[in-house]
This record gives sequence, C-alpha cells and structure tokens, in this order.
Amino acid sequence: MPNLPPATFQAADEVEALELLHQHQCTDGLPVVIPTPERVDRMVLASGLDADIDLGTMGPGGGATTIVQVATNAVMAGCLPDYMPVVVAAMQAMLQPDFDLAEVQSTTHSIAPLMIVNGPMITACDLTGGFGALGPGHRANASIGRAVRLCMMNIGGARPGTSDMALLGHPGKFSFCMAEDEASSPWEPLSESLGYAPGTSAVTIVGTEAPHNVVFVNNADDPNSPQRLLRALAAVMANTGSNNASFSGGTVAVALNPEHAEVLHQAGMTRRDVQNALHQLATNKRGHLLDIAAGFIKNGDHDDDIPAVKDADNVIVYVGGASGLYSAVFPSWAAGAHNNPVVHHPIETDQACVIPGMENLVVAGDAL
Repeated sequence: MPNLPPATFQAADEVEALELLHQHQCTDGLPVVIPTPERVDRMVLASGLDADIDLGTMGPGGGATTIVQVATNAVMAGCLPDYMPVVVAAMQAMLQPDFDLAEVQSTTHSIAPLMIVNGPMITACDLTGGFGALGPGHRANASIGRAVRLCMMNIGGARPGTSDMALLGHPGKFSFCMAEDEASSPWEPLSESLGYAPGTSAVTIVGTEAPHNVVFVNNADDPNSPQRLLRALAAVMANTGSNNASFSGGTVAVALNPEHAEVLHQAGMTRRDVQNALHQLATNKRGHLLDIAAGFIKNGDHDDDIPAVKDADNVIVYVGGASGLYSAVFPSWAAGAHNNPVVHHPIETDQACVIPGMENLVVAGDAL
C-alpha cells in the first residue's frame, strides 16, 4: 500500500489535479508537480526515514510535520529525490523553538527563512552560491527553497491575509535558498564557524528581509579600503528604517562576494574579526533614532551609540554571489520571543535508499 498523505484528491488527469490543488490553496500560486502516490513514495524513500515520522508541530496552524507531508510538498516544488535530505534538515532547523516559527509565519513583517547550505550536499544537489544564486535559473536552489515555503503553507497553514500577515512580503517568500560559495571563500565554511566538523553538510537559516545591495569599489593602493568596505556594510546593517536599528536586535546576514571577502582577508581579518567589526560599526546615535522611531527607542543621552545587533554572534557572514561591485546585507525582524536568532541543523546523508525496480541506484546515501 503506498504511503499517502492525510488528505488526497481524485482527478481524471494532471490538468484537473493542478486545478484542484489551486482551488484548495495547496500551491504558492504557481503551477506545481502533481504529487501522485508514486512520486511521494519515491521522495519518502529518498529521505531514509519512515513516512509517519513526525518532525514537530508547525505553526501557526499546528500541523504535524511528518515525512510524508514534507515529501508531498517537495514533489510539488519540483525537487529531485536527492534534495529531500536538505528539505528535511531545513524543517528540523525551523522547528527548533528558538526560531519562533508560528510568529515568523504570522507577523506583519516581510520575514522569510533564508537558507544557506554547506558541505558535500552542495555538490551532490548541484546547489550554487555564485552568479544569481538567489535568482532564477538554478533548479536545486529554487526547488528546495520552494519546498520549504510550500511546507510552511500546507503544513503550517500560513495563508496570505489570514494567517500569514506580512503586509507586503517579498519574492524570498517563494524560494530563498543558496549554497555558500565555499570554493571562493578565504575562510572556513560557515557551518564550521557554527561548530560543525569539517566535511559535514548543514543548513543554516535566518529569518530575513530581501537582500539589500552594498556597493563598494576596492582600491588596492588605499590602505583604508578594508575599513571603507566594513563601514559600507555596517551602514546598511544600521539602516534607520529597519527593525534592527529600531529594536536594536535580531540577526543580520551578510553575503560577501568573493572579491570583497578577499579584501578583508588580505587585511588579515578572520570571519570572526569581520563579525566583531560589523557589530561595533553598525550603530546609530540615540538622538537620530528618536527623531525617526521614537516609539521604539528609550529616552537617554542623545549621543549614545545604539547597536543594530546585540553582539557579533548575531552577524552571520558568509561568501556568496559573484565577484564585482556588490555584496548584500539581509536585515531581519528582530522580534519574537527569541529575537530572531540564527538556527541550523546537520543534513543527514548516511541513509542508503534503494528504489524498487532500480536496485542499483543509491539516493542520498553513503555515495554522497
């Protein structure tokens, strides 16, 4: 008997099935791959886990995040079976209590889970961290990110204007996934900086707004170039119209393109040095904030420096995008019970799965 999701529909063909899924608000508004029992079974098998394993309750709707439900949404998103372990790890990261997923889903802020993948699964899934990594044209990036969003909608019950209350949203609420460009990074992978052993595949997630470009032109003859770059990044982090500046908290992600990362590396800076510097530089004067966001700022000396993030751990620095003029800062929500922290989870790749009738094909197993 195939592993069917708790709710199933009957349709004469895939055209009718697609319309049924749209009518029942099971899609993100775009066409999806029809999650037939055979396709879902194949995706469950690729997870290496039993279909009825429950990863946790997903808010705001309180749905059970079972493997079969995750697999159904991964099929609809267009994922290949090889991608399933990444989608499962993303679910496990976001379901950690610190992420406040129910609140993330229902806030009026335009927050979305930015996913950053590290380790051998980058190659195994053909994820990219280079040119246009958060844009169109990259199957793994797009479908893995989309699978996460469909899970948030169909398991978590987040529907625009009823339970997902983002006033405007942003395109990252369709898909928001990329790899770190480890090959171009002068530092250890982001995952290692978060405590994972070398060679471990992991997914890191921060709830953020869309990326804000930071333009910078290096001058190799100017010894102040590294500081100019840091000040430019910090200025965008401390944007006085952002929640980070107003609430003095949350986590900010910073994607340094390889050229900009090398500028800081050549100045002798480690990743931690960059985090510390950005934390110290991303500030506003209390008086300036009081003029703009008085309702969120306590009274005090107008010359006080108010940081955009509370400490260096709340600055997630990684290498991504192509070399050139632009790096990016991802401001965040800075709210919720846990103040919008970073979460992460290892990607399990040691389950070997054999698809019936294709006994020589190993999916997401020891061969990765």
